[in-house]
Amino acid sequence: MRHYIIGKWNEGVDKTAVLAPVKEIFDRTREIPGIRAVKVIPCCIDRPNRYDIMIEIEMDPEALPAYDKSAPHKEWKERYGSLLAAKTIFDRED
Repeated sequence: MRHYIIGKWNEGVDKTAVLAPVKEIFDRTREIPGIRAVKVIPCCIDRPNRYDIMIEIEMDPEALPAYDKSAPHKEWKERYGSLLAAKTIFDRED
């Protein structure tokens, strides 16, 4: 399956500065059994009505509970949760 996190940063967040540290956090999720690939993708258009970042995690559906409990997921929420004005989670089957 593919697990998507789509976020809109709060006003004033330096979208360029947060990209590398967010990528580093999500790169570590590849250590979780069942996670095959991770992409951190910034939006290519800077408009107020656009979301700013999309994270795509390719994983076995059975890996989702381990991902939810993982240190990288907790770090993402602790460090960046308050910097998000909006967030959408979407899952799809391959």
